[in-house]
Amino acid sequence: MSGASTNDHCTPLLAAHALTLRAGARTLVVSLTQRFAAGEIWCVAGANGAGKTTLIGALAGLREPSAGRVEVEGIALAHWPPVRLAQRRALMPQDQRDAFSASVIDTVLLNRYPHLSGWGWEGDADRAAAHDALATLGLEAFAARDVLSLSGGERQRVALAAALCQGAPLLLLDEPLAHLDLHHQIACLEALSRWVRSEARAVLFSCHDLNLARRFATHALLLDGRGGFHAGPVREVLTPERASAAFGHPLVLIREGEHEALVPALVPTFGSTSSSPHSPGPNGAH
Repeated sequence: MSGASTNDHCTPLLAAHALTLRAGARTLVVSLTQRFAAGEIWCVAGANGAGKTTLIGALAGLREPSAGRVEVEGIALAHWPPVRLAQRRALMPQDQRDAFSASVIDTVLLNRYPHLSGWGWEGDADRAAAHDALATLGLEAFAARDVLSLSGGERQRVALAAALCQGAPLLLLDEPLAHLDLHHQIACLEALSRWVRSEARAVLFSCHDLNLARRFATHALLLDGRGGFHAGPVREVLTPERASAAFGHPLVLIREGEHEALVPALVPTFGSTSSSPHSPGPNGAH
């Protein structure tokens, strides 16, 4: 296991202290101690079932850890009033389910609830925040659309806009790039990068694309699914050796000028031979 500490002299937006997570008989994370500071973008990576969603839920305060604690801005999650916590931490869950017809703008406005007062009606500032969030992701033209008419990728981008609209400096995003084509994956990560740099903000997101993570994240937390993990600067964590061990398949790093990518290594299949594909078969046929 490895961990990295940054900004030791200021209170981080999020911190885990000796955090242990279990799911049934499985131990997913053992004694994770890590600070997540403003200005950082963390990718949580690991194979299916490694514990990414469980970890994000625990960091958000939706799941009780088996041991350890989580702090937001130096205060234990249990000591935060729910509404006040929602003003400081926003969560985008992995799945979006819409039971009723509603416009995109009204759906995004739901995330302004922690900021409402009185009778709970949205004001001009709330509506402006919703439109700004849609504009950040290039969704201005979607404001009047019915969420039930959206494709999976469009709905995912609306969910991300809703998380941004919440106005919290800490975003916890579970698979925010799911269902998105490459163009929109890059556009969303570029928007999140600008969002983090604009104020004292931080993002944690789970992702299966290690190359996008290496390009846009500043740090990575790689889970091996057996309790172990590596945490630190993204290119020190998402190495061919560590990623190969975590995902159970050999990966190699290829470079082309200033560009590099992790790709699956070629592994001989069972029964393959070194003969040419054009060599004759057992009966002499090509």
